[in-house]
Order: sequence, then C-alpha cells, then structure tokens
Amino acid sequence: MKKIAILGKPNVGKSSLFNRLAKERIAITSDISGTTRDVNKKIIQLEEHPIQILDTGGIDESTELFSKVKNLAFKTAQEADLILYLVDGKHLPDDEDRKLFYALQKIQNNCFLVINKIDNDKEKQNAYEFDSFGAHDSFFISVSHNRGINFLIQSILYHLGLHNTKNLQQESLEELLENMPEVSPTEVQEEIIHVGIIGRVNVGKSSLLNALIGEERSVVSAIEGTTIDPVDEIIEFQNKKICFVDTAGLRRRSKIKGIEKFALDRTNKILEKSHIALLVLDVSTTFVELDEKISSLVDKHSLGVIIVLNKWDIKIKEYKEIITELKRKFKFLEYAPILTVSALNKRHITDLKQKILEVYQNFSYRIPTSTLNNTILEATKKHPLPSDHGKIVRIYYATQYDTNPPQISLVMNRPKSLHFSYKRYLVNYLRDHFNFEGTPIILTPKDKKSIKE
Repeated sequence: MKKIAILGKPNVGKSSLFNRLAKERIAITSDISGTTRDVNKKIIQLEEHPIQILDTGGIDESTELFSKVKNLAFKTAQEADLILYLVDGKHLPDDEDRKLFYALQKIQNNCFLVINKIDNDKEKQNAYEFDSFGAHDSFFISVSHNRGINFLIQSILYHLGLHNTKNLQQESLEELLENMPEVSPTEVQEEIIHVGIIGRVNVGKSSLLNALIGEERSVVSAIEGTTIDPVDEIIEFQNKKICFVDTAGLRRRSKIKGIEKFALDRTNKILEKSHIALLVLDVSTTFVELDEKISSLVDKHSLGVIIVLNKWDIKIKEYKEIITELKRKFKFLEYAPILTVSALNKRHITDLKQKILEVYQNFSYRIPTSTLNNTILEATKKHPLPSDHGKIVRIYYATQYDTNPPQISLVMNRPKSLHFSYKRYLVNYLRDHFNFEGTPIILTPKDKKSIKE
C-alpha cells in the first residue's frame, strides 16, 4: 500500500489537510503550535485506491520535545512513497523552510511543495515567491476553502502510478477514457453566498439593497457618492444565506473626490471575497463607457454575474432597443442573465433572489470527470484542434480542479499551441451542454510532463 507523509512547520495546516483527505475530523486542529506531536495514520480511499496518509508533528527545534517530533517526522518521511511538504502561503518563504524542504528531497525524490492558505487569486500571485524553492512540483491550495484539493489529489495519483497513464504519450483522449476512473463530484459545503452590488453613482444600488432585504439598510439619496463604506446585510432565502454588499458608486477616475478614493479600493476588496456581482445599470438614461469599464471588474475577479436593469418603471427606450444596445456594448458578458427591475416599486425582486441561487449553483458546479472528458472528446471530433506548424496538437484528458468558478485543466502535448479562439470554442461547447449561465469558465492548458513527472 502506498504511503503519503504530510510534513511542515507548526500551524501551516497539516492536520487540516489530513482531515480533508480523510473526509473526517481525525486530527485535532488549533492555532497552538505543537498540537500534533505523534504521527496520525489513516487508510483512505483516493478514487477507490487505498492509501495510508501520515500526519506528522510540526517541525520545530526550539525545545527538546520538538526536536524529538522532528526526528519522528523525518523517520516517517523515509517510509513514505510521497511527501507533501506544507508551507503557509500567507507568509513569505524563509530559509528554515527551504533547508527543511531540501533535506526532505534528499530523503525522498517524490516531494510536493504544497502552499496552503491561498484563499484567492491575489494571494496566489504573492505565493509565487515560493518559486525560489526550485520545487519540481508545487501546488496552491486552501484547505479551509477546499480550493485546489482535487487537483492535488489527481497529481498524487499520477505520481504514485495509480491513474493508468503508463502510455500517456501514445494514447489519444478517446483511448484514455476507457481506463480512466470516475471522479465523484465533491460535495459543495454549505456557506454564505456573497453578492457584491456594483455600478456607477446613482444607478440605484442602495435602493436595490433595501428592496432585496426588505428594510432601509442603506442610505439612499440623490447626492452622488452617498455610499462610501460597503454596506452589507445577510438574508435567508429558500433556506440559503445570502450576504449582499452595496459598494460605493464608481465614477471616472478624474472625478473621484477625497474619501471616494478609499471607496474604489474597498470595492475591489469586497469583490475579491464575493461569489456573484449584480451589475446594476440605469435604464432611465443611456449606457455610458464607464458602465463598460465597471463591468470589467466581473472578469477581473472571476465572478458570477447577473445584469440588473434598474429603474425599469422610467426606462428611456423600449425593451427590444435596450437589450440590443446591451448585447452590443457588453458582448463579453453574453453568458450573464438579464433581469429588469424597479427597486422603488419592488419589481422582480423575488425573481432576482431566485436567479442568485441559480447562478451560485452553476458557479459551484463540478462536472464528473468522465462526463467532462466525453464532452471534450465530442467537441474535438466536431472541430479538430488546429495543428502547430504541421505538428499535431492533442488534448489527452481534462479535469476540473476547482469550482467557484469552474476551473478546468486541459492536459496536452502542446499547451502553448492552444489558440484563444479554440479555447473560446471549447468554453461555448461546455455552455451548450451544461448550465453555466451567469458564471465564467476558466480553461487552463497544461503540459502532461508537469503532471506526470
């Protein structure tokens, strides 16, 4: 039976990862350094493969007790087939972590550098500082948010030779599917749905928030820039909790006054933590360039999105004309549902709440691996991949490694040769076969060597 040892300094999340892989709370987790001292062992099933995982104590030589813990951890590493060395991605890498990682690589060639506590894409950018370790295989995860765990599991199976990829170079996607095990969808944990309300000044965001929660929570006035601090409120709708955040109205950078400069920064911070954006547009006047610029925040933060056409009771044009203009100016949001509302008269407010739940379900959806690969295979048959200067470009397999939003890796022989137009074709093909209304789909081409070796 294959063995995996989890090592690292105290408080980097080793026991939490152990519990996550075991799918039960076995190891005690706390903020106190040295909570784990002995080695926790558990036989788990990874895609029907029995594997023993070993959770070691935090490596720290500050006391005699911790020196013994370190010795035991290193002894465990020698017995393992694969080492997962965890570091805290919220802190910059230090020399002690580097020395420990290099020492473990001498013990075991199969050593993954796992950077934990990467809760969003901004933290992922900062975590690239760990490239200085020179690790052959590194992974960004967040155990607490269940980010990147499935992709880590897939890579573990490949390195342990448990994923039937012996002849990966010769196999086509169609051949690979015959031997590829089914991956059960990861159960989405119940959580609060965070919804950011965005738009330029005076489009009615605060009125919309008040209508959604059914009370005067946000100050409403005709004065531009009334809302500075983000105003949030949690409601329960159909047994789901939704946290609405009314962000400050945005205006052209040249017209931002005083304290509003802080509002722009806070709006971005709010959207970093949001799942869905309500893009509020004022249909009592024409759309402007600033509306389009604000809508780019949706793509920047990879959010689910609903376009809310507010002030419908005093709309400037008829429905058909407004929708035609909308689709022309916001073509990149063609996957977004559109709702006409009047925050003042409570028009379609319940429908908007319902649509939020639907979009969040799409945002959190995980496609079963075999279904995903069959769909990609079907797409490549209907429209073969263009060659790269006469050289065959091939997709070996696909795996969805994360949700919120759906994120899919395409393991290929020539990932750099996947043209953006073909990637767009695949995204649209997936949209035709699965309900991804309101959510972006992120496709990432990867070299098979980065997975296999």
